[in-house]
Amino acid sequence: MPFWKQFIVCLVVIAAGFAGWVYFVPGAGETLRKAGFSKVSKLAPDEAVPQLPASGEGQSRRRGGGANAPVLVATQAVVRGIVNDRLSAIGTGDAIRSVVVMPQASGTIREILIKSGDRITKGQVLAKLDSEEQVIARGQADVALKSAIEKSSLYHNIKSSVSRMDVFDAEIAEQGARLQLQAAELNLERRSIVAPIDGIVGIIPINIGDNVATTTPVATLDDRTEILVDYWVPERFANTITVGQPVEATSVARPGRVFSGAVEAIDNRIDAASRTMRVRARIDNASDELRAGMSFNVGMKFGGDRYPAVDPLSVQWDSQGAFVWKVVDGKSGKVRVSIVQRNPDYILVKADLKDGDAIVTEGLQRVREGGGVRVAGEVASNSEPATQ
Repeated sequence: MPFWKQFIVCLVVIAAGFAGWVYFVPGAGETLRKAGFSKVSKLAPDEAVPQLPASGEGQSRRRGGGANAPVLVATQAVVRGIVNDRLSAIGTGDAIRSVVVMPQASGTIREILIKSGDRITKGQVLAKLDSEEQVIARGQADVALKSAIEKSSLYHNIKSSVSRMDVFDAEIAEQGARLQLQAAELNLERRSIVAPIDGIVGIIPINIGDNVATTTPVATLDDRTEILVDYWVPERFANTITVGQPVEATSVARPGRVFSGAVEAIDNRIDAASRTMRVRARIDNASDELRAGMSFNVGMKFGGDRYPAVDPLSVQWDSQGAFVWKVVDGKSGKVRVSIVQRNPDYILVKADLKDGDAIVTEGLQRVREGGGVRVAGEVASNSEPATQ
């Protein structure tokens, strides 16, 4: 393209940009006036634009009112929001009573009377050890007792022929024989491994013929009529949770089911490393749906802390911090706020606000301290014709 064509195109572009600036920018007239231009023509057919007014006057005309005309805004009423009203924690369940059964004596397993999953009662025999030696010892103690009883009875019948010391020795021998028999019977009784509690048998780790000691696990018993769930809560709930407070628990193994319970115990200290406190809840398991070792999501409800809730769009910032515009009697006023919690639909704040206060959410750019405002909803209602 020749140079003179390029030059003409540039002039046209500059003229068009200047005309657009004059027409659309509110402060263009004031700028031209200060630069020494008294009149500017707009690019309109067969019409010239009169002298540009001052910027304030031009803005007022374009906005459809004077400098003190009320600003059209939209508002939303303040409501009360609650924070710290729920607690959710992960816990681990355990049976209300759980025992690892071990034999009270060493020996060889001769008989196993239970199987995994059996529901047993306290005192039921689980397994038996070899007991031949103990049976013999009990028989010997029984014979010794009978001999001691006969000797003591004979000495009592012939007191006149024997000394009092001999009679006393015979009585002592009888008592010793009785104790020996009791010890033999106890040793024989310990050859039977019995259940110390009611419960359900787990997997049995022994077999017939195994040689066991007093530290060898024979079976595990769980009384899971109730489940204890231990979980940890943040430090701020330390003075809020009380014994007996209701809890709700859910388990991955039982989706959709909610199990009710109550706080059973609260630890007496805060863990310094995690700044949490241990809490134990008791959950009813009469239906036997839960197992020890399950993970639970424990939920608790509290009264919570109440704060004013405002629309996220209403919160503005300046050099002094956050604030909102409150409308009172058609006037806007700035209220300082401190943000407590942000949520997708509202923001909880600390501020001098009451329920029902009108807070500006739209038209914020033109709102000023003490300036007049018109609420959009009120304008619409005033424009409707009155009904007879």
